[in-house]
Amino acid sequence: MSTKLILCMKWGTVYGPEYVNILHAMVARNITGPFKVVCFTDDPTGVREEVLCRPLPPLGCEIPPDVPGKWPKVALWSKDLDGLEGLALFIDLDSVIVSNIDGYFSHGNPEDVITARNWVRPFSKAGQTSVFRFQVGRHPYMLENLQADPANLSRKYQFEQNYVTAGIHGGIRFWPPEWTKHFGLHSMGIWPLRYLRPPVLPAGVKIVTFPGRPKPPDAIAGRWSGNSQPRRPLEQLRWVWNARKTEKNWRRHFSRFVLPSAWVAEHWRE
Repeated sequence: MSTKLILCMKWGTVYGPEYVNILHAMVARNITGPFKVVCFTDDPTGVREEVLCRPLPPLGCEIPPDVPGKWPKVALWSKDLDGLEGLALFIDLDSVIVSNIDGYFSHGNPEDVITARNWVRPFSKAGQTSVFRFQVGRHPYMLENLQADPANLSRKYQFEQNYVTAGIHGGIRFWPPEWTKHFGLHSMGIWPLRYLRPPVLPAGVKIVTFPGRPKPPDAIAGRWSGNSQPRRPLEQLRWVWNARKTEKNWRRHFSRFVLPSAWVAEHWRE
């Protein structure tokens, strides 16, 4: 049985080593057969020894500082990715694995680039690269094209996943829709519901991703971010009402609320 290859990236200070360690533990609980987790990082301190830490692959160009998105991920398309080869599954660190992920390795054609569909633009053909599969070294033109014109391409597409959607020769494919879900859209729901029930675990899901806020530890605690306090529904409503005196955009805080999520705590752990 071949070894399943899982990749992740960690740079800067947004995610600590616990995110990598928990990802490894979640993979171990939800995969069949041998596997290997490789973390490309600028700081391996604190990462458990079972994870193979490697330096961040060079992007080879400068992305303008005003451009959003996780453009360092484009370096994964390099022709030589630290000597790795074969089929690889990339998983963002702010993801929660809740059931068996073997299907991510067997679904579709091995030569396909497969992503989730962009949930914010559900009627488009745009991909979302929180969880995607590819053949290592098969699409080096993705990195080479960016290196040739980084400012224009990054400004045109804004987000790395838009560049991937448009640039992959032959187009991308999508996971079955129930496999990969967005915590904010599919678990929390519209903001009035967030005050009435905790986030739900979507039926048939394998991986829940956490773009933006809250992150997994925040969802466990019942807070919007690490800088905010957990509040009960009425406490949050009173706090928002008081915020109108000092904040111009105070109404946005109505939706920035989450009740503690027991299923996130169950799965997001070592």
